[in-house]
Amino acid sequence: MAQSTTNICPEPADHSAELDSLITAARDAKNEGVGRDVSGKMWEVWLRAPNDQAQEVLDRGMQRRNSYDFAGAFKDFDKLAEYCPTYAEGFNQRAYIQYLQGNYEGALVDLDAALVLLPNHVAAQSGRALTLMQLGKLAAARVQMLEALENNPWLSERALVAKDAPLGPKGEDI
Repeated sequence: MAQSTTNICPEPADHSAELDSLITAARDAKNEGVGRDVSGKMWEVWLRAPNDQAQEVLDRGMQRRNSYDFAGAFKDFDKLAEYCPTYAEGFNQRAYIQYLQGNYEGALVDLDAALVLLPNHVAAQSGRALTLMQLGKLAAARVQMLEALENNPWLSERALVAKDAPLGPKGEDI
């Protein structure tokens, strides 16, 4: 029996030009307010699911996450990642739930999957850096955070790479 087309997630739209433009805008932002506005626009792009069915699951999962129903949110994001295996945000959101629950190894797997699908996903880059930091892999976390900050220098996590911060430069002391 042929599978119904409503049970098949379409390929996500190619938003690479829009994201590249937003990354340029973030780099060129003259102040934090402008940079934060650009960050919000990036989220608008990442949160555009491939179809209405996927959007419904994503939105429900985010509502559950915001209500601290992490088990319910994980189920929704797991369903989304299975239904739309080429949509990076499904993996990114599932990773975030795992991170919140302390499952850093699981989060890292999903963040890696998201970044294979969308290498310039700044939130997944910074999330990966935070996850690596939790795993005690500080050198790798620093490299990943610097990559995220190259794409968006206005991330709140930028404080983590300052001197004397957890991911700050090492070996500069006398």
